[in-house]
Amino acid sequence: MVGVAYSASVAASGGVATYSWSLTSGTLPAGLSLNASTGAITGTPTAPATASLTFTVTDSSKPAQTQSVSLTLTIAPVSVSVSPARAALAITQNLSVTATTNDPGGVNWSATGANCNGSACGSLSAATSLTGVAVTYIAPSAAGLYTVSAATASDATLTASFNVAVTDLAGVTTYHNDLYRDGANTQEYALTPATVTSTTFGKLYSCAVDGAIYAQPLWVPNLTLASTQRNVVFVATQHDSLYAFDADVNASPCAPLWHANLLDAAHGGFSGETSVPSSGGHALVGAGGGDIAPEAGVTGTPVIDLSTNTLYVASKSVLPSGPTFYQRLHAIDLLTGNEKFSAPVTITADYPGTGDGGISTTFLPQQQNQRPALALANGIVYIAWSSHEDNLPYYGWVIGYNAANLSQAYVLNVVPDVCAGGIWMSGAGPAVDAGGNLYLTTGNAIFDANKMSAPNNDYGDSFLKLSSTLNVEQFFTPSDQVTDDVADSDFGSGGPTLIDLPANGANPTHLAVSGAKDGYLYLVNRDDMGKYGTPGALQHLALGNSVFATGAYWNSTYYIAGAGGVLQAFTSNLATAQFNTTPASSSSTGYPFPGATPSVSSQPNNSNGIVWALDNSQYCTAQSKGCGPAVLHAYDAGNLATELWNSSEGSGNAAGYAVKFTVPTVANGKVYVGTRGNNKGGSSTSTSTPGELDIYGLLPN
Repeated sequence: MVGVAYSASVAASGGVATYSWSLTSGTLPAGLSLNASTGAITGTPTAPATASLTFTVTDSSKPAQTQSVSLTLTIAPVSVSVSPARAALAITQNLSVTATTNDPGGVNWSATGANCNGSACGSLSAATSLTGVAVTYIAPSAAGLYTVSAATASDATLTASFNVAVTDLAGVTTYHNDLYRDGANTQEYALTPATVTSTTFGKLYSCAVDGAIYAQPLWVPNLTLASTQRNVVFVATQHDSLYAFDADVNASPCAPLWHANLLDAAHGGFSGETSVPSSGGHALVGAGGGDIAPEAGVTGTPVIDLSTNTLYVASKSVLPSGPTFYQRLHAIDLLTGNEKFSAPVTITADYPGTGDGGISTTFLPQQQNQRPALALANGIVYIAWSSHEDNLPYYGWVIGYNAANLSQAYVLNVVPDVCAGGIWMSGAGPAVDAGGNLYLTTGNAIFDANKMSAPNNDYGDSFLKLSSTLNVEQFFTPSDQVTDDVADSDFGSGGPTLIDLPANGANPTHLAVSGAKDGYLYLVNRDDMGKYGTPGALQHLALGNSVFATGAYWNSTYYIAGAGGVLQAFTSNLATAQFNTTPASSSSTGYPFPGATPSVSSQPNNSNGIVWALDNSQYCTAQSKGCGPAVLHAYDAGNLATELWNSSEGSGNAAGYAVKFTVPTVANGKVYVGTRGNNKGGSSTSTSTPGELDIYGLLPN
């Protein structure tokens, strides 16, 4: 090899010693010489070469005898390669790396990075290693971009390296990333417009589960499960199950770290209890239309408390012999899947009102659909409900439970005298501001809160601000509320996103925005929401398509895709505290019903922004126009007309069949998508894969 000392000898036997050696054909490569007395070829080659050589040996007999041999000597360049070709890690996470080299001295490892700032760029378990021997790289405790290199022992300038993106993202522990519901992960270093391409990004693995995944997957870094530090993704299914998977799984089939059946005795269930059949001739929810199919179990996205490593989730189930219906709040240990805090608790509630014909309304576990994501704030787990297929009687309930012991703390019925008014928001969770106030939208029902005399506590088709104790503090209700109610054009189809603007004169700085079925975006002042009448909103912006989504807000831009429209970007105008009415950019991709709830990933300085959106239009249940894979799209956040990648490109990238309203989770170089596997809406036992988590990310090589 070039630059590596070489020593070999040509040998002879017979004849009369001593021998004399010579090169009678060809030329030794530069840096090598032949010892005529010993036949030794020694030296350090200086350049690659392939030489055809003839060596002749002469003995000391009289007359002398000779013998020749033709050999080929190849001087190979020293080479080195490393694996993986790229990586994404959470801070202090471990990664196994290997080098392959033909240098007999092996390689010397090192790590560099702009964010080292004189401190360690991570650590390697060995300074040197031989070819094919794995070493462990431990990511540094500071986020950023790093390079891990292997230099050959013979030539320190000959190196191979790979890039490591290290995130300090604490986790995706709630719907749409945070309590503002802005859908932004600004601590993503691996996924950039340069790395999300058809050659570097694609589907990595799929993890089969026992039911459709309606809830958004949640992600937590650096948990120690089974004595190993891992990043973990948590998945809830409509079959009343929870799964914990290694978020960086590298095995197929994908095996769960733990699986919890929320209906077994250890999780509060009774013998014979099942998830609730929701379609076909045996529907036990709604009118049997199969709006959620094939079963209802866990629908709303759970929420995680990292301070106690607890996942809170609401389940729905039935004992068919009654039938007797149950909804329960569970507190699940992230490390084991076991219940905590004496959980679960059975969800029950009463609230003053005449909607049931008496002086009190009662929570009905069969009728109420726990569609919105859960929220955790103020030490309280907040849960909200709507209906199954508008099947009366139902109400818009919000109930708060103490996170520490699951005792019921607060109860609100937003339409206690009239029924309906469901809180569903296409799966969004209540947003929460820094003061602990909750924001949500309600569906079709009578509105009478602007009356001077009682009854005046019914908030149909309204945007509500609730205190931490679930008192209605403020509201906004559009002028056409009655029309919305009658025409089933409910205000509550979209989820709220909170926005804080910098101070600018008398302009409001605390804003909230949500869309509705009427095709408008409503921007309101959180400090003065406007009460009754559309002019009370800061802005009434025509989107042109009904909204069944929650917008993402990043870098002063609001992203949303209405049903049947395109993905659009509206920038904030700081001079008016409103959105510019003309989109800054739009996708060429259309999003049929139900549109899309986008998410955004970027680095902390708002560079390398990518907007991620799912086309879930082929969602398989009765109302869908078809049944097919969810399609994941990635766009340049600065210009939505530039599509970087989508999962219909190439081979092997297709996701499982779509689920209406689902949201992608972006974390640590990967994107997690919940699907219904190959289930087309039939019973969960009618298919080989009733649910599937699809994992996309940087291709390993």
